[in-house]
Amino acid sequence: MRLSLNLATQPMRRDRPILVASAVVAALLCVTLVALIGLALTDRRNMNESRAVIARVQAQMAKTNAAQAQIDAQMRLPQNATVLYRSLMFNQLIRRKGISWTRIFSDLEKVLPHNVRIASIRPTLNGKDELSLEMVVAADTPEPIIGFIGKLEESDVFGDVSQTAQVPQTQNDPFVRFHLTVTYDQKL
Repeated sequence: MRLSLNLATQPMRRDRPILVASAVVAALLCVTLVALIGLALTDRRNMNESRAVIARVQAQMAKTNAAQAQIDAQMRLPQNATVLYRSLMFNQLIRRKGISWTRIFSDLEKVLPHNVRIASIRPTLNGKDELSLEMVVAADTPEPIIGFIGKLEESDVFGDVSQTAQVPQTQNDPFVRFHLTVTYDQKL
């Protein structure tokens, strides 16, 4: 028979694996701390560079805005207002002159039925240089005009059609008249 005898005042514990694991975790935490400090310093340096770039851009923008304000103030002077007005008028005339009547009639010829007549056409330009045609069309009955509106909407050159008025037949005028506004995609 064998007896185990322990003469130590405290029983033996196995603390070595716990101490080794604690040392490894502490080393990993130190490495992680160093990496985080490095990332924070890099981030701070990048932020400082970004702030410097933003400051330079804002300074350039302030200079540009000041120059633009000076030019605008000069353009508002009474002696320059007439020149500005004339240049706007000439630009508008050039845009209006750029409308090709031949092309308008050529495109309308492709969609206009034989029994529909165009009484009047008035092209208009909006502020975005989009062209629309205000037309008065006439026919013996409304059906051909409705077919014409359908062909306009299906066309790749003409766009949305809005009807502003319809004038029925009278004793003096044997035609039904429709007042239409259609967008037209003519490149100016």
